[in-house]
Amino acid sequence: MKVIIIGGGKLGFYLAKTLQEQKHDVVVVETDRRTCTEVLQGLQIPVICGDGTTSEALRAAGAETADVIVAVTGKDEHNLVACQLAKMMFPVKKTIAKVNNPKNAPIMRQLGIDVVISSTDAIARQIEWEVDLSGFKYIAALGQGEATLHEIMLPENFAYSGYKLSDIRLPQQSVIVAVERQFEVVIPRGNTQIFAGDKLVVLVKGNELDLVRDRLKL
Repeated sequence: MKVIIIGGGKLGFYLAKTLQEQKHDVVVVETDRRTCTEVLQGLQIPVICGDGTTSEALRAAGAETADVIVAVTGKDEHNLVACQLAKMMFPVKKTIAKVNNPKNAPIMRQLGIDVVISSTDAIARQIEWEVDLSGFKYIAALGQGEATLHEIMLPENFAYSGYKLSDIRLPQQSVIVAVERQFEVVIPRGNTQIFAGDKLVVLVKGNELDLVRDRLKL
């Protein structure tokens, strides 16, 4: 998946690093030349030193083939314009913007931004799972991002297919709140069995999602 990140500061760098580790195609657009050099040296990924609110910079970053545009600059108006431009001029499937002033979030949604998030931690987690192809999908954040809901599709080779939930030792800061199976929703208990092909809704606190993944052997 190809992701263009507008803004190469601390959050942009972190997101680029995370997505690069997941083997996604990442390009960063940044106006400050020194920051461009730092991103390039730190990650060895394509960096466009230009203004992400212009069609020229987006085109140079390859917006024609981008799946996601993520705008995380320090100015809400820049994030809005970059996302709107990506929607209007390029066939970008999803736009995600950080909003620095939460009061601007409703208007940004009204103006067509697909996902608007004000919490830095929440946007990091959402972007990570929005573009993840491993069967995990972010649903929502609770308590300003302190806890998050995720949807997990169990693969055909799921190691614990047929096991009861009580037989699987999930992290203490996580709980399976629902199981969807062939359009039926089950509120799980300890004796509930889970099978390959099931869709789980999992509530996790903090950074427990990676541990959930490990415990489920996904």
